[in-house]
Amino acid sequence: MPERPVHEHIRELTDTLVLLASSARLNLLLALEALKEMDIDKARRVKQADYDIDEAGQRLESQCLSFLALQQPVAKDLRTIVAIMRINDDIERIGDLSVHIVERAPDIDRELQQQYDLESVGAKVAEMLQYAIDAFAAKDTVKATRVFAIEEEIDSMHRMIVRTVMAAMKILPGEIEQLIAVLSVSRYLERIADHATKTAREALYLVTGETPRQKDSSYEKLFESLRN
Repeated sequence: MPERPVHEHIRELTDTLVLLASSARLNLLLALEALKEMDIDKARRVKQADYDIDEAGQRLESQCLSFLALQQPVAKDLRTIVAIMRINDDIERIGDLSVHIVERAPDIDRELQQQYDLESVGAKVAEMLQYAIDAFAAKDTVKATRVFAIEEEIDSMHRMIVRTVMAAMKILPGEIEQLIAVLSVSRYLERIADHATKTAREALYLVTGETPRQKDSSYEKLFESLRN
């Protein structure tokens, strides 16, 4: 990296992460469209976009590691790089889960999708992800808190789907494969919501300095070594 003020490096890395997270959210929306419309071409585009997101995420991680090695940031600057690298991991997982959604799309007909209202769950998850991205970009604790509230709604929706699908399996044995696919998609959406929640926690981490994850994680060990 060329010699520039540290805050410029961090701003650039932050902006890159926000763009990457926004791309992952758009890819989720495309995956939901592919699911609803049973669109093979859109499913293919989701997979290609996920590949691009993974490539960009790897570049961002390399940039962060280079920054740590060359600048040896401390305090707030170090916390920001910690958060960027953690969220980058979450974005990668979100992209993978979007691919999993389109992979299950051929197994669920439109009627069953409507019956279990997967579209509403997906829309709520996408809304939650946008709040999480905004919370991180603006270090906004109010939006972070909003993410936690939406997470509870999504958890409730997922539990309802699980209960109704399990009940349906007992009386509709001929639809078990489709019902399993419904459970899978609902679970993928819930997991995306979990990653959005982690992103919101990172926003709080930037403001409060309280570590939001286990201290024995690989990243935490790396950052502890840099502090010593």
